[in-house]
Amino acid sequence: MNVKLVWKLVRIALTTVYLMVGWLLFTFSFELSSLLLGFVFSLGIALVSYDLFIDVREAERRALLPRVHLLGILLIILLRNILWSSVKMIPLVFTLKMTPRVVHLRTRLRSDIGRALLANLITLTPGTLTLDMTGDNLLIHWLDAKTTHKRLAGHLIKGSMEDWIRRIWT
Repeated sequence: MNVKLVWKLVRIALTTVYLMVGWLLFTFSFELSSLLLGFVFSLGIALVSYDLFIDVREAERRALLPRVHLLGILLIILLRNILWSSVKMIPLVFTLKMTPRVVHLRTRLRSDIGRALLANLITLTPGTLTLDMTGDNLLIHWLDAKTTHKRLAGHLIKGSMEDWIRRIWT
C-alpha cells in the first residue's frame, strides 16, 4: 500500500476519533442511535475536512496522540498557576501599580497542537494574554512585567507548563 494513502487513512481515522470524542462530550448520550449518528457525522466530516485538522507535516511527529495520564498533572499545574496569578493580581488591580508590557517569547515546542495549547494556557492565566503566535514565537501582553528579557520573561510566564506539554505531546 502506498505510504501517502496509509497516512491519509490514518489522518481520517484520527479526525473521526477526535470528532467522535467531541460528539460524546457534547451529547453525553451513550445510546446506540446517538453513537451511530455521531459516528456517521464524524466520519462524514472527517472525509471532507481531514486536511484542516491534521496537517501532512505532522506525520514525522508523535504529536497527535497525547499521553493522557499526564494531562491530569498539567491540569493541576494550570489550576495552581491560575490561583497564584489571581492572588498576585488582586493588589495590582486595586492599587493600579501595574507595569504592562508586550513581550516576545520563543517556545521549544515543535507540534502545532502543543504551541496552540501553550498559547491558550498562557491566556487562561490572569495577567497574561497571548496576542499572536507565529511559528515558535509568541507575543504576550503581560500586565505585571518584571522584565523584558526574552528568556527570563519566558521562564516567568510559561513556568513548567511548556515542559509538561512537551512530555504529553512529543
